[in-house]
Amino acid sequence: MPAATPIATSKTAALSRVLDSLPKGYTRYTYGTVKASKAVSLANKFHTRYGIGCTPAQRITRKQYGKANALLVMFWPNDAEHVEWLMLFTAGSGAESEHLRNITDKPRLNWLGYELVRHAARGKTVWTWKRPKAEMAEHLAFLKDALVKHHFGVVADALTRIANQPGFHGVREQSWSLCQFARQNGYPGELPFLFYLQKVSHGDKLLLTDADEG
Repeated sequence: MPAATPIATSKTAALSRVLDSLPKGYTRYTYGTVKASKAVSLANKFHTRYGIGCTPAQRITRKQYGKANALLVMFWPNDAEHVEWLMLFTAGSGAESEHLRNITDKPRLNWLGYELVRHAARGKTVWTWKRPKAEMAEHLAFLKDALVKHHFGVVADALTRIANQPGFHGVREQSWSLCQFARQNGYPGELPFLFYLQKVSHGDKLLLTDADEG
């Protein structure tokens, strides 16, 4: 089986892959930005160094030898000039030069405009994404100004944009609170439906080589 890593063209796909990986022990991270023209070379470099394209069997072997397993999450929209990447690692050796942070460290991981937080669900604690406090304050200030001026069409457009953001649990809770704020402050229109996030593909596969092309 050729080594490969999925490439996400949407924020939802990239952020979902992070959430799907955390319960598997990928709890250390580093991230950055690279020119699109160098993104494939970077992915190959990470595969050479950390085995981001290893098979499940190869990952088991690495773990038995005390080595950290790694995976690469890339947000690479069509025609993008730059690619946002985040690499996750399990416990183990071999990644000391990356100066990794743990997902429980503060300040919290903030990637692609969203903040990683924990919440209680069905008697256990799980991870989700939410908007940073500064963005929420901007939404509230914008809605308040439009509501005071009775610009309800502007409010409707703003709530629609808010509702169309990725439906992670944390984001949905914030979207609901913004909708309720509008309602409680005189908005007479229909509130948008807030969709739950469905299972999404992590992206199309990028085939990797074991050679560092950089």
